[in-house]
Amino acid sequence: MLYPTVPVPAGSREVVNVFRGYHHDLRIGAGEFYHMENLTSAAYPLLSPRGPRGFYTGGGAISGLLAKDQLCYTDGSAISLGGSKVELGLSPGEKTLVSMGAYVVILPDKKYINTVDPADRGDIEATASPVGAVTVELCALDGSPYAISQVGGEEPQDVTQVEYWLDTGGETKTVKSYAASCGAWVSVGATYVKLTAQGIGKPFSLGDGVTLSGLKDAPLVDNVTGEVFQDEDIAALDGSFVIHAKGDNFIVVTGLICQTRTLRNTITVKRTMPELDFCLESGNRLWGCRYGLGPDGKTVNEIYASKLGDFKNWYCFQGLSTDSYAASCGTDGPFTGAVAHLGYPLFFKEDCLHTVYGSYPANFSIQTTACRGVQKGSGRSLALVGETLLYKSRLGICAFDGSVPVEVGRDLGDIAYHQAVAGSHGSKYYISMADPQGAYHLFVYDLARGLWHREDATQAKAFCSWGDDLYYLDAATGRIMTVLGSGAKEERPVSWLAETGLLGVEDPDEKYISRVQLRLWLEMDSQVSVFIDYDSQGQWRRVCGVRGRGLRSFHIPIRPKRCDHFRLRLEGVGSAKVFSLCKTITEGGSRL
Repeated sequence: MLYPTVPVPAGSREVVNVFRGYHHDLRIGAGEFYHMENLTSAAYPLLSPRGPRGFYTGGGAISGLLAKDQLCYTDGSAISLGGSKVELGLSPGEKTLVSMGAYVVILPDKKYINTVDPADRGDIEATASPVGAVTVELCALDGSPYAISQVGGEEPQDVTQVEYWLDTGGETKTVKSYAASCGAWVSVGATYVKLTAQGIGKPFSLGDGVTLSGLKDAPLVDNVTGEVFQDEDIAALDGSFVIHAKGDNFIVVTGLICQTRTLRNTITVKRTMPELDFCLESGNRLWGCRYGLGPDGKTVNEIYASKLGDFKNWYCFQGLSTDSYAASCGTDGPFTGAVAHLGYPLFFKEDCLHTVYGSYPANFSIQTTACRGVQKGSGRSLALVGETLLYKSRLGICAFDGSVPVEVGRDLGDIAYHQAVAGSHGSKYYISMADPQGAYHLFVYDLARGLWHREDATQAKAFCSWGDDLYYLDAATGRIMTVLGSGAKEERPVSWLAETGLLGVEDPDEKYISRVQLRLWLEMDSQVSVFIDYDSQGQWRRVCGVRGRGLRSFHIPIRPKRCDHFRLRLEGVGSAKVFSLCKTITEGGSRL
């Protein structure tokens, strides 16, 4: 007698043992996760949570962060150099710290400090407004007065009695001396004017580029006679000059006057730095850019460079290789970021990139590339990972190797993130940015493996890599934290979760997942719970949980009820490593 038999449904198994991180999309690959928290690629190809972070310092008004041979940060009105505070009189607000040699330049306050010799500190800008009489006289380069023996348009007849002749007969006035070798009066190569007043030269250094004012628009008054007079030569000293010689009470600049005068006018001598949207160091110069109104109220769209090796001077133009530099840009829109990359200064706008080539002002050239630039408000997202530059553009995260940017952030989905701040350490790029609802997310991109992971809701205001760790300024607490746990480690174990995409939608036939198996390792007292959501109902049901009891692995079988599709969520606390996820797929009967 033959008995009826029930055929065993055909089935197959799919094993995932390589976990590839974060992928926020409707259809994602095996081993990818639609949502996650506090996971890392450190144990790749295993799935594991990040380690505990560390606490460095905080609780004050920290507003800027920079790594040199020591960690530097601004705290209130002072700066901390390796833990030692130095008062600088800084204003409240967010700071940009730029390194140049042993110096730290602090913007927008325009102050500096030498980290090796903190006594060497002060303001980049300087002003002198001497009180009292100002003497203006023609002089030699070293400040010694010229002996002008004759002024006029006719040549002196007795050359033995005239050392210098001020020729006023031509279109321009010229100082001449007699050359016996050729028997003629020849022009002196350059003429200089010495301005003498109490304290006029004290704030400045030799070679500074300064601006003189108070001589052009105001009437000139003789300090001795009180006479009000006009002198075009003296009025022409209103403008930009380079100091060729100085003492505490005098400065020497290029110029030409016919008569020595002692003035009652109040004059001002200034060494200024342009207002900069972004600043960087490249080639022993500080570089900066500005889009908007300049100090004179006129619109500027310019790129600047300081004098070679001198961040205090931005307006020295003598035709030398060490000169300052300024150039206008023809592209529209504000600058959105700046960085030094592969030896060149790069200046970004949202839809283009300006690269400055050359080694000195005479051969500097700006090349403009139309490409995805840095998103407005995300200028601090620029960070180098090895030789690759990564940043946040309007459309996603881009990687730039010197040719054209390439998008690497597609796995983050279509969410329009903004206000990004980033840093790098090793082969990883850390970026904190806000979603359209204003919630912040800290993502990590492993450039070597091409993997994204989401850590948590940290809002970082600044990053810097120093020593063996990455430091960041936590906006919520005002504390400087460490990503890899240097300093005092977090006391609480790390909570983590991993949420899969839709399981069971890959095959159009009547198949279903009848069994899911997880193999994982848990440290002592760590725990993991497994939740399931059937048919996208949005209701997470806990199906099992396990607690670590030592160095052993666990095998967790999960039997989903029959459904069209489902999602899994792993929630854990403490150290864990997931080795594999196995799905058993069974053919079902036809519903027709």
